[in-house]
Amino acid sequence: MTTMLEVAKRAGVSKATVSRVLSGNGYTSQETRDRVFQAIEESGYRPNLLARQLATRHNQTLGLVVTNTLYHGGYFGELLSHAARMTEARGRQLILADGKHSADEERQAIQYLLDSRCDGIIIYPRFLSVEEMDEIIEQYDQPIMVLNRRLPRHPAHCVYADQQGAAEAVVDSLVAMGHREIAFISGAAESPTGIERLAGYRQALQRHGIPPCEERIVAGRWTPACGAQGVSTLLARGVRFSALVASNDDMAIGAIKALHQQGIGVPEAISVIGFDDIAVAPYTIPSLSSVKMPVTEMIKETIGRLIAMLEEARPVAGVPFTGELVRRDSLRERNA
Repeated sequence: MTTMLEVAKRAGVSKATVSRVLSGNGYTSQETRDRVFQAIEESGYRPNLLARQLATRHNQTLGLVVTNTLYHGGYFGELLSHAARMTEARGRQLILADGKHSADEERQAIQYLLDSRCDGIIIYPRFLSVEEMDEIIEQYDQPIMVLNRRLPRHPAHCVYADQQGAAEAVVDSLVAMGHREIAFISGAAESPTGIERLAGYRQALQRHGIPPCEERIVAGRWTPACGAQGVSTLLARGVRFSALVASNDDMAIGAIKALHQQGIGVPEAISVIGFDDIAVAPYTIPSLSSVKMPVTEMIKETIGRLIAMLEEARPVAGVPFTGELVRRDSLRERNA
């Protein structure tokens, strides 16, 4: 195995000069740096990663905490894919830590990344409260960004979408198309995203003067099976509805299948809308109308702001991202 001393001899410089070139500390001429890097390439030398971390206090890695209950489905596949590509484009490695099943385990995952000397950390929280995340940001020196939560005390450290506003806009569109009997399949009861989307549904109905009907609301947990079960529950209750909003596309797809099995046409009898606009949404039968959430833009903003913090730039708070309804074949006007 090639050593730093052998690289120094090949480049005709001292071992200390090679160390300065690798760490970026201290002045060396461009000619010297070129000779050192050429010697490294020719010799196949690989710097000791831990030693380099200790010397530079940076290891070119970003950490991401996501609980494993969120791994399934197209939305989080898209999120992780964009995060990995954007981290790579900035010359860094992405390390994923599992937040598992509780706030304590999310804290342990964060601590693992801190102990691994990640330069910065992104948290996609499931269990930690806003107050707890504010305290974590204040507690550590490494910059921390929180994805998909609004932090009033640290607005520059969070990137989020207006989930409630997106759900309100969906109901507004359905009402404008003549629908007033609108059913809703909610996300997991403990999910802030699910809570906000349900709140938006309720708020929009109230604003349009549509009397609330709790029988038209079914609890789900993000899976296609929950969407199918949601339809079965609504039909068993005997409740009337001409449109169905599901809190994500997986549940909307399950709902469409269940309606089809019951001989109920989509969209002839019931219009269906989901959230997240996953990759398969245009290819279902009928193609699924969905609210496209700006995942790419949110990840880009998150990583960009994190890198800016690492470069000691003053972080600036952004505005909430908004969703956009993509209309496809599963949606039509009432009695059209």
